[in-house]
Order: sequence, then structure tokens, then C-alpha cells
Amino acid sequence: VQLQASGGGLVQPGGSLRLSCAASRSINSIYVMSWYRQAPGKQREPVAIIISSGSISYADSVKGRFTISRDNAENTVYLQMDSLKPEDTAVYYCKIIDYGAHTYWGQGTLVTVSS
Repeated sequence: VQLQASGGGLVQPGGSLRLSCAASRSINSIYVMSWYRQAPGKQREPVAIIISSGSISYADSVKGRFTISRDNAENTVYLQMDSLKPEDTAVYYCKIIDYGAHTYWGQGTLVTVSS
């Protein structure tokens, strides 16, 4: 499976962005879809996870501001990011795990929050 992430860019504090991660095949057989981020000089960390059952979880730092969703018809997972803060600046990666426990990563998209 190939993943194509997009939607990053430069935004002012308090602004919004929507990231997209399009899979090269149907995501109906995907067990977990998630977004991670890696800020300069820091380790990659999970941001939001959505499981095939519909269960969703978020990192404490983004709760109430970010929303993860999936569109099976479009084979895409989204991350709506609102009320962005400078500390949200990072490269954002999508990651999926299928039912065979294979893990796939997208190439990353840069989000910069700055005035």
C-alpha cells in the first residue's frame, strides 16, 4: 500500500488546516489508520488514531482541536486541525496497519504554525 499525504503548509496561530492521506488501495481492510508528527529535534509521536470499529483516540495535546476521520469510498484518512498553535509545527505522517499486521507510512507533510 502506498500512502500520499498532503495538505500541509504555513498557517498563522489560531488557523486551520486539513491534512489528507490517500491510500493506493481500498482501506476497508485496514485495521488502524493514524497520524503522527515529528517536530524538529523531537521523536515522532502519535497524534490521532482511528480503528476500523470506529474507535478514536487523540494525544492530550490536540484533544478538542484536531479531528481524525476516514472516507472508505475515497480510501482516505483526514486530519482536521483547528486552533493551531506554534507547538503544532512538525512534519505530519500518516500510518496504517492492516489486518495482516503490516505497517505502512506516508512520506510526511510539513505544517508550520507561525505569525
